[in-house]
Amino acid sequence: MRRVVITGIGALTPIGNNVPEYLEGLKNGVSGAGEITHFDASQFKTRFACEVKNFNPELYFDRKEVRKNDRFTQFAIACTHEAIENSRLDLESIDKNRVGVIWASGIGGLGTLESEIADFVKNPELPRFNPFMIPKMIANMAAGMIAIRWGFGGVNYAPVSACASSSHALINAFDYIRMGRADVIISGGSEAVITTTAVGGFTSMKAMSERNDDPKTASRPYDKDRDGFVLGEGGGCLILEDYEHAVARGAKIYCEVVGAGMTCDAYHMSAPHPEGIGVIRVMNEALRDAGIEPSAVDYINTHGTSTPLGDGAELIAIKSVFGEYAYKLNISSTKSMTGHLLGAAGAIESVATVLAIEHSFIPPTINHFTDDPELEPGFNLTFNTMQSRDVKYAMSNTFGFGGHNTSVIFKKL
Repeated sequence: MRRVVITGIGALTPIGNNVPEYLEGLKNGVSGAGEITHFDASQFKTRFACEVKNFNPELYFDRKEVRKNDRFTQFAIACTHEAIENSRLDLESIDKNRVGVIWASGIGGLGTLESEIADFVKNPELPRFNPFMIPKMIANMAAGMIAIRWGFGGVNYAPVSACASSSHALINAFDYIRMGRADVIISGGSEAVITTTAVGGFTSMKAMSERNDDPKTASRPYDKDRDGFVLGEGGGCLILEDYEHAVARGAKIYCEVVGAGMTCDAYHMSAPHPEGIGVIRVMNEALRDAGIEPSAVDYINTHGTSTPLGDGAELIAIKSVFGEYAYKLNISSTKSMTGHLLGAAGAIESVATVLAIEHSFIPPTINHFTDDPELEPGFNLTFNTMQSRDVKYAMSNTFGFGGHNTSVIFKKL
C-alpha cells in the first residue's frame, strides 16, 4: 500500500474565499451567517444562511461559460484552481492520465433545476428549456468540468451520500492512490443550494435554526439552546498524491492521510442512531486503518451540526471509542462558523483539519452560551476561542441523511 499525502488545498467558504482568508476566519471565530440575499426568503420560518460573499465567477470563466455552469460547478473550479496553484503541479510534465478527479456534491445543480421549472410554470403552453439544463444540474458535472479544464484523464466520478459525500470522495481518492491506481487525485466537494426549494424543504423538516433575530449566533453546536443547523454554501479541494511522487517533484506536503472508515447506521432516514452505533464503528475502523491507538489523536473536527439529536449522539460515540482520553483531546465543530455545506461539508472541514495540523491550533466551536445538562460534561469542546496545540493526528467526522458515516485521519509529517 502506497503512502498518500496532501499537497494542495483550496477553499471557498462563507468565512473566506480562499485558504488564507478561511484560515483567518477559523482562527478568529468568525460567523458566516446573515440574511439570505439570493432570493426573497421573507415568507420562510428561516430567513438566513451562510452565503459565500463577493464571489465573481468571471475570474474563472468567460461570460458565456458562466451561463453554462451551475454555481456549484463554478465553486468547484474556483477552489480547485487555488489548490492546483499552491500544489505547484507541473501540468506540462506529469502524466495526466494518472491524475483523477473524485468530486462530490450532495444535491448538484438544484438552483438550475428550480429556475428552469419556474420558467416552465410561467409559460406551460410553450415549454422551453435551456439546452444546458441537464449538464448544469447533474451532480457529476463538477468532476467532469475540472477534468476538462485541466485535461486530467484518470478516474473521474462523483459519490453522492448526502452530507457525507465529499468525505466519501476523499476516502475513495485515498484508496485509489494507495492501491497504485493513480498518482494524483483532485478531491473535494461543492454545494450551492441556498435556494427557495432547499430552504423550504429543510424548513418543513424543522431541521434548520429559526433564530432570525440573531443569525450570527444561530449555529451553536453543543449549546443547550441549539435549534437546528444553518445552511451554507461553497467548496473545498484537497489534492491527494502518492508520497513518492510528491517527494520526487519536491512538493510541499501539508500532511499525510493515514486512515479512513465508512459505515452506515442502518437505522433511520434522517435521524442519527441515539447510541451512536454506526459512528462508533466508523471511528474504530479509521483508527484500525491508521494503525494507531485512540490516545494518539489530538483533535476531532466533529460533524457537529447544531441539531438537538445529532450533537449528543456523536459525543456518546466519542466517549465510547476514546474512553477517559476523550476528555484530553480537543473537539470542535467548525460548522458553528461556516454553517452546514451539506455535500461539501467534509471537504471544507478536512481543509480546516489540515490547517489545524499545519498551524498548530484548534479552531473554536463558537456561539456557546449555555451548557447542555443532557450532554456529558468534561469534553474540551474548544468553546468560543481557538486554542494552541501541536496536532500530530487529527480526525474529521462527517455523516449524512440515510445513515452514512465517514471518518478520516490525517497525520503531521
